[in-house]
Amino acid sequence: MKIQVLGTGCQKCEKLAESAEAVAVALGIDFELEKISDINQIMAFGVMLTPALAIDGEVKVVGKVPSTDEIKKLLQ
Repeated sequence: MKIQVLGTGCQKCEKLAESAEAVAVALGIDFELEKISDINQIMAFGVMLTPALAIDGEVKVVGKVPSTDEIKKLLQ
């Protein structure tokens, strides 16, 4: 599973990356975490608000840091 955090490196973006990684580890998922900070790559996903979370290339959350429960539902 590929987990991608789209954001410019702001505090919320970092929080989302930490939360997504922690949930994936807790669930025992084999995953790769990629942080995408290049604005052109972010826009290529169709994302205009950061942070955003994409799973296997599909954007799931935009413009907020989801709760760990929300992330867990997305990863399962």
